[in-house]
Amino acid sequence: MRLLPAIAAAAVLAVAGSAQAQAPHPCAADAVDHARKLLAFHFGETDMTETVDDTAKPVGTIKALQGNGRFDVLEVMGYIYKGEYRMHFIYAQIPGDCVLMGQEILETSDPY
Repeated sequence: MRLLPAIAAAAVLAVAGSAQAQAPHPCAADAVDHARKLLAFHFGETDMTETVDDTAKPVGTIKALQGNGRFDVLEVMGYIYKGEYRMHFIYAQIPGDCVLMGQEILETSDPY
């Protein structure tokens, strides 16, 4: 019976942790919007269909080039014709602001 309060506390923490893990990053919508623009910029005007996932997945943080700060990295997938592209958007960790510090786009195919 003494274990029951500890088990209940662990269950509450697990539920709270999973709810927090499912909460989208505050800049997720901004990253998806930038993904559409980056894919269009990367290919220019084309008659091929461009699509972008409507979710941005946090994939970690990276160290800032100067100072001791860190940046959040959000990943969005995009598609043109048969190509699949991984886009990373790098945001400064400023509460209440989405400051885009960098972006990259890589095709996921194997060129070899």
